[in-house]
Amino acid sequence: MLQAVLVPPNASTVYLSGMLPEVSNKDAAQGSLEAYGDTETQTVSVLRRVEAALARQGLAMADVIQLRVYLVADPRNKQQADFAGFQAGYSKFFATKEQPNKPVRAVVQIAGLAPPGALVEIEATAAKVR
Repeated sequence: MLQAVLVPPNASTVYLSGMLPEVSNKDAAQGSLEAYGDTETQTVSVLRRVEAALARQGLAMADVIQLRVYLVADPRNKQQADFAGFQAGYSKFFATKEQPNKPVRAVVQIAGLAPPGALVEIEATAAKVR
């Protein structure tokens, strides 16, 4: 586990607002868990949105230095946040052969998010020497 990231003084820092997943099943009832998918599906959706927002700033996932992750307790998972599902989605973007960097992060379970059916919200901070 990474405990600290040092950002050089000449780096630009970008803060991304919390991002939510996109609907993955348009045939499911609006605001349902089925509309957004499980925690892994939602994590991948959110991290793709983070990746796209970073790209618009000339940054990549390798530039992410910090994540704040909010997971809602999944009623299908005994009212516990599905950390394993989050980790499965996260592992597709960080600490991979193609992108070995890992950000510092906090993952917390919360009571709920604004859109019904959303289980994942992620804030990101990126930094890069330009």
